[in-house]
Amino acid sequence: MKILAIDDQQLILLSVQKWLSQLGYEVKTARNTEEGIKVFNSFNPDLVLLDMNMPEISGVIETTGTEMVKYIRVLLKKDTPILVMSGNTNESVILENFNLGVNDYMKKPVSLEEMTVRIKRIIGSPEMEKETVRTAGARMLQKNCVGVVIPCYNEETRLLSDTFRDFAHKNLGYHLCFVNDGSTDSTLQVLYELQQGNESNISVYNCKKNGGKAEAVRQGIQHLLKDHQLDYIGYLDADLSTDFRDFNDLVSTIENSDFKIVSGSRMNRMGADITKESARKIISKTINLIIRNILKMPFNDTQCGAKVMDREIAAEMFKNKFITKWLFDVEIFMRMRRFYGRKEAVKMICEKPLKRWIHADGSKLSMSDSVKIVGQLAQIAVHYRS
Repeated sequence: MKILAIDDQQLILLSVQKWLSQLGYEVKTARNTEEGIKVFNSFNPDLVLLDMNMPEISGVIETTGTEMVKYIRVLLKKDTPILVMSGNTNESVILENFNLGVNDYMKKPVSLEEMTVRIKRIIGSPEMEKETVRTAGARMLQKNCVGVVIPCYNEETRLLSDTFRDFAHKNLGYHLCFVNDGSTDSTLQVLYELQQGNESNISVYNCKKNGGKAEAVRQGIQHLLKDHQLDYIGYLDADLSTDFRDFNDLVSTIENSDFKIVSGSRMNRMGADITKESARKIISKTINLIIRNILKMPFNDTQCGAKVMDREIAAEMFKNKFITKWLFDVEIFMRMRRFYGRKEAVKMICEKPLKRWIHADGSKLSMSDSVKIVGQLAQIAVHYRS
């Protein structure tokens, strides 16, 4: 049995193709409607698996998956089964496509297992069905593609490789970019081992010299911006003090709102597992008070190492080098205020409380560094007000 899968997001398309091929289906892919029409005519598939949101054709005509449905149903008058799998949840779009004759409509995020069940319900199993690939937990196709930068400096003993590998395996649509910030231990080798077998959604960007976290994250984000399928770009600490469950919540928030940046907040609240060293807690509160006075914006925890943002915002905020090595989070907020104005910037940024955050041993930031932060904050205040 032959399936044509059409989706502009290569991360998702390759995962779908690999999965269905392993089950025994013959699969061909296309990344837009124009390409999909050509493959449809030559391949004559038994089912079309289709996304609704498509890129522009030749940079001129904006298309949607609906155009592909119209081509098959109206122009060719064919009854080839069409299964829509899309992040587009607009009711009018869904109803229009059912009226045109699609057989089913799945809303992303959706698991590969559910997708398989729906395909088999429509066209049945392959004649030579292979043994289903067994995985620990459902593999989810995301609503949008998300790039995540993880800066690493001398992390060979702390890097939770299995956790990262497992997340990349189960969450199709995420791309993890590990940035080696001139490590002097075996971090780079550990990262390349982590990447093996996951090259489509894990990349390693190597900075030969240590430039500090700010520059490592900036270079990682500029690297991810070259991948135009990524809708959102964020960053996360290598020690996973903020875990992936919370990061998923940040992504879900930005997907379902008009916010341009969603930043984690480690403020203590009922039901949250927020753990810090007592000395760090005191220093953190003092620094946060100074930051709030500098920003003049109502944010409580700018320094949380978990953030996700719209790709256009990421391109603008990370275009130029930061003036500090560690306080680039504060600089992002200052750049937003300078670029959009204070009132508009406040509307564009969401501070979302984390359900859990654990300080991991081995932090690269010493107590003496914490003292230097005060001087760097003064530097930021002068620089961004000039």
